[in-house]
Amino acid sequence: MPDQATQTAQSTQPWDDSLVMRACRREPVERTPVWLMRQAGRYLPEYRRVREKVSFKELCTTPELATEVMIATVERLEVDAAIIFSDLLPILEPMGMDLDYPVGGGPVIHNALLDPRDLARLQELEDLSSLDFVFETVRQTRAALNPQLPLIGFAGSPFTLAGYCIEGGTSRSWSRTKTVMYRDEGAWNAMMSRLARGISRYLLAQIDAGAQILQVFDSWVGCLGPDDYRRYVLPHTAEAIREAATRVPVINFATGNPVLLPLLAEAGGSVIGIDWRIDLGEARRVVGPDRGVQGNLDPAILLSDRETVRRRTLEVLQSAGGTPGHIFNLGHGVLPLTPVDNVLELIATVKGG
Repeated sequence: MPDQATQTAQSTQPWDDSLVMRACRREPVERTPVWLMRQAGRYLPEYRRVREKVSFKELCTTPELATEVMIATVERLEVDAAIIFSDLLPILEPMGMDLDYPVGGGPVIHNALLDPRDLARLQELEDLSSLDFVFETVRQTRAALNPQLPLIGFAGSPFTLAGYCIEGGTSRSWSRTKTVMYRDEGAWNAMMSRLARGISRYLLAQIDAGAQILQVFDSWVGCLGPDDYRRYVLPHTAEAIREAATRVPVINFATGNPVLLPLLAEAGGSVIGIDWRIDLGEARRVVGPDRGVQGNLDPAILLSDRETVRRRTLEVLQSAGGTPGHIFNLGHGVLPLTPVDNVLELIATVKGG
């Protein structure tokens, strides 16, 4: 835990009294804070103009451009927090994975771990120097950001990163991942522990670079039931989060299966991210009073009309119950075809609702 002098120094920072930081601490706020996952993305013309000049990987690995895109987004949307512009997967490259981002497609890992015997090929992440572009993005974004707003760093969870390593990309069923998990639990746990240690070091380095909040994305864990989550995932997610959570608020976010929410809370995090597949009020009850919640408007609502966006946003706010500890967000990231005006309507509604 931070010593008393460190805590005192941190408490004097301008962002410490921000709406988002106070919501993370479940303190009363004048209004619900709002930021959006994938708030800097293809739906924004500012983002598309940058992408016309560089590839996605170039954007992620060039701190000046990553900072420019996020600062422009925060100023355009007037959200209450920034999240660094990066990706979940660069952490896998220094661990031995051959990562590529083909034009027009999702990420691909060319040397996927297709068999339990392959899992040992995933290397321990001890030297983070090849990831300094991420930490430099944190430093530059923090320096350019309004000091009243917190900066969010992030990482993928052990399960989601393991899934990419084994499948070689995204999957509908994650059947290869489950097969490896079930066939050799010892090899699975060794790989997941290796990932958890690497994620922990990665998150701590983002704190050192200037992040005030961290989010851990478990984007694919919804393919599991609760028994498998508890046995094969929970200990490793807890290990990845544990040390960082002694220093800053951590948002533990997963999608796809609301039954997992109590287990997410058990795994750690001061805030639990909620997707749209459950009523937010019910999610708060399930998560418990000692955790904040973040969410949970269906991103597809933003593809409708502004009146529908306003109405459904107000419904989420009402469902949240008005008690401290709610950060408004989508149940996942902004979709590429989303009209910017609908995003602005959402934010205006939260601020005025």
